[in-house]
Amino acid sequence: MLPASFRLTKDADIKRVFAKGRGVFDEVCGLKYAKNGMKTSRFAIVVGIKISKKAVDRNKIKRRIRAILAKKIDLLLPGYDVVLLTRPQILSVGFSELESRIYKGLKKANLCAS
Repeated sequence: MLPASFRLTKDADIKRVFAKGRGVFDEVCGLKYAKNGMKTSRFAIVVGIKISKKAVDRNKIKRRIRAILAKKIDLLLPGYDVVLLTRPQILSVGFSELESRIYKGLKKANLCAS
């Protein structure tokens, strides 16, 4: 579970990331990020209804991404707001493949320490 201090929940903060942030994308998922001036990085996960009409599927994707972030939280640089975006191909990807794609995206955005 991703601790509450690492969650980006306010709508205004998410809109700021979309307006002023930079992006890194691939065919399964992408992320938008912006500096936040805090001691921790915060994350939001967006899984739209276009991904799946079933809430069960959308929530499963969110749980998987939160678990991946919780595992990698020590490697992530502090001071960023990150919004993870998903695409419909995410339904056909396994957990380990999703983990590697998210980690590659974080590295590409220079949000990982190693």
